[in-house]
Amino acid sequence: MQGLVQGVGFRPFIYQIAHRYQIKGCVYNITEGVIIKVEGDSENISRFISEIKNNHPQAAEIVSISLEDARYEGYDEFQIKKSNDSSNLVSEISPDIATCEDCLEDLKQQKHRVNYPFINCTNCGPRFSIVKDFPYDRVNTTMDEFPMCEKCESEYKEILDRRFHAQPVACNDCGPKYTLHYPEKKIEIIEEILVELKRILEEGGIISIKGLGGFHIMCDATNEKAVERLRNSKKREGKPFAVMFSGIDAIQKFAYVSDIEEKSLLSWKRPINLLKAKKNKLAESVCLGFDTIGAFLPYMPIHYLLFEKLDIDALVLTSGNISEEPIITDNEDALKILARISDAVLTYNREIYNRTDDSVIKIINDSEQVLRRSRGYAPNPVYLKNKTEGIFAAGAELVNCFCIGKGNQAILSQHIGDLKNYETFDFYKKAFKTFKKVFRFEPQLVVTDLHPDYLSTHFGEELNKEAIKVQHHHAHIASCMVENELYEPVIGLSFDGTGLGDDKTIWGSEFLIADLDGYERKFHFEYIELPGGDKATYEPWRIAVSNLYRIYGKEFLDFKLDFLKNIPNSQVSLILHAIDKKINCPASCSAGRLFDAVSALLNVCTLSSFHAEAPMRLEAIASEEIKGFYDFEIKNYVSFKPMIQQIISDLRDGIKKEVISSKFHNTVVEAIFKVTNKIKIETGINKIALSGGTFQNRYLLEKLETMFSKSGYEVFTQNKIPCNDGGIALGQLAIAANMFKV
Repeated sequence: MQGLVQGVGFRPFIYQIAHRYQIKGCVYNITEGVIIKVEGDSENISRFISEIKNNHPQAAEIVSISLEDARYEGYDEFQIKKSNDSSNLVSEISPDIATCEDCLEDLKQQKHRVNYPFINCTNCGPRFSIVKDFPYDRVNTTMDEFPMCEKCESEYKEILDRRFHAQPVACNDCGPKYTLHYPEKKIEIIEEILVELKRILEEGGIISIKGLGGFHIMCDATNEKAVERLRNSKKREGKPFAVMFSGIDAIQKFAYVSDIEEKSLLSWKRPINLLKAKKNKLAESVCLGFDTIGAFLPYMPIHYLLFEKLDIDALVLTSGNISEEPIITDNEDALKILARISDAVLTYNREIYNRTDDSVIKIINDSEQVLRRSRGYAPNPVYLKNKTEGIFAAGAELVNCFCIGKGNQAILSQHIGDLKNYETFDFYKKAFKTFKKVFRFEPQLVVTDLHPDYLSTHFGEELNKEAIKVQHHHAHIASCMVENELYEPVIGLSFDGTGLGDDKTIWGSEFLIADLDGYERKFHFEYIELPGGDKATYEPWRIAVSNLYRIYGKEFLDFKLDFLKNIPNSQVSLILHAIDKKINCPASCSAGRLFDAVSALLNVCTLSSFHAEAPMRLEAIASEEIKGFYDFEIKNYVSFKPMIQQIISDLRDGIKKEVISSKFHNTVVEAIFKVTNKIKIETGINKIALSGGTFQNRYLLEKLETMFSKSGYEVFTQNKIPCNDGGIALGQLAIAANMFKV
């Protein structure tokens, strides 16, 4: 049996149903899965198998069950046997699992676990974050330093106990402990720690707290002074903070929650959900003008214990780092770095072996779309049709994940981040070493992005100078295809901020005919110069000026547009000179840069303080009630020159930004739909795969999916794997596996 069947209470579950159906035999872990040997009445065995398929533990995922007749051994009873470390293959490693309801009850009643902030059982608790090696046994986790007391050991050995073979099992007498650090003192008694945390937070203070996969920084999400202080301390100018709420009722005071969103929020994965905000506001500095809230619920015992004490229902809980560095996992680093921006630092004495950020999702058209894949999701694999053994896919430069191949599994790493940052690249290298060890992986074939300057490309080439190069947008579409088990040609729509094309220009609005063998580029948006290259992504006004200059020449300087009022004339003149002389002005057809340009034209965002801020703020003011759209031209590319001219006309006529943003979004939808229809007429292909960071835009994706579906297309999007560059490595690996398929 293969799938996520280790570390999720699977063997105790098997034992219990075996007894229920009077079945004898045994169950044991091997590196590539679980073996079950059964002897008994054939009808009972059928019921036993049906029970496994339909009623397994919530975190378990069964990918395949292989049945075969075996020699009769005459078992006297049903037994759980010791793990068998028999091969170089591996089973799945469970992601970390949110604290279950049973453990929350034990937290109040079980004498040796009252207020125990690390309570867990076979159904919940830390998994991937503490795993050092395989198989998943205590000796191979960071719990190996905590010998079990007699009570815990008896539970661990008792087959019918909920903590049977729960590797992190511990209690107040034998488990890890928290310590609250001040400059002048420490507190080590959990009840006293909780009282102090309550005091600090309710007085507007800031606390750094060690979580499952790294440190977080928290404060009262309704206290503007506290949130503003945290924002300034973290050097986080414009990016919204995530907020942990005490419960669903607390979330509903501030955000709209659909049934599907509630189910996601309450799932054992406990992701951050991007929810539509209500008028009842949190502190202004939490979201800084966005119409969504990144909301999530408690998932560690300490979170529940803290909310029980607090008179606060909403806490900012953001990554414990400075600027764009990786989340801190080490106690000493936290005391050195986070203590500077916190009133106290809460640590515990168990090592975090695998760093994991909180995962982020949004619900689009009633489906969960993963935007950042980490805690609760990684390292669950994707199963491919082709063999993947020994393939390493290095991923992209931004929001990086890498991917390794085992058997026919593609195992994506947890979210790594932007590799331009030295500390993040160091995390990338360390995570790769960990995956090599834990998954018994040796790279035999390496695949990278086409871009020669990506650090991920350099890393891949160091592993193998003959690394295969895969075009960025082909990898996006391949990622979507294998997630949806598509292996025939599709119309691939790959829209994002940047990706090096075959012609060495910057692509990002790709209409492709694609399969895993290759692709044909059919259409794209019109190219525009990016003055300053990468700098234009941080200063979207440059792209707006480039568009205006191409259409109007210097005449646009007389339009008195608001977005130029705070830009010195000398800077604008330098940009125009650079365009004229072709000085560092690479051509780009990127959809992301088009959104940047319009966001700047509307004076919504002229300077970006974080990745994709301009498109996000443009989407935030769009309204689905506005149905109109602007003109565009379809040549052998899509020209939005008529649209830009009409936007300028609307701006000069005083039309509201909200209306213009809506019409802009509708125009992009209309253009994509018409071009896709042309391709369908030419090729007869009816299946569409959508991928790339632009499709994180809820407004855009919902309208496109609806329009395509109503027109009879089969539309495939990404749900379990990010459509942004966090999913690139999966596409790279799938293409490489297809090249050398057996």
